[in-house]
Amino acid sequence: MPRFLAVYTMKSEDVASFRNMPKADQDAVDAVGVKQWAAWEEKNAASILDRGGMVGKTTRVTRDGVSEAVNPFCGYLVVEAESADAAAQLFLDHPHITVFPGDGVDIMPFVT
Repeated sequence: MPRFLAVYTMKSEDVASFRNMPKADQDAVDAVGVKQWAAWEEKNAASILDRGGMVGKTTRVTRDGVSEAVNPFCGYLVVEAESADAAAQLFLDHPHITVFPGDGVDIMPFVT
């Protein structure tokens, strides 16, 4: 069955807005979101090949060397599904976009 990389995205301004909320409000969002995230993973466990994780600041390596970079990526997961559309359907109710200030989930097939 085809495998897909699901990349969680978040706009930097949305991260900043969340971090500017009072700590109690952040904790309230986390309490709801973490619980729903665990339930989402349990519901979709048969499709999840690699739970991945959340990621921090980006370091980019180019021909010119190493530098800091900015991108919208904040985490990833690897899933198995019949098609890209089927993989995308798994994420329609994901807490990353329904509870947390996530921007979206990009679904990409592995081609090798």
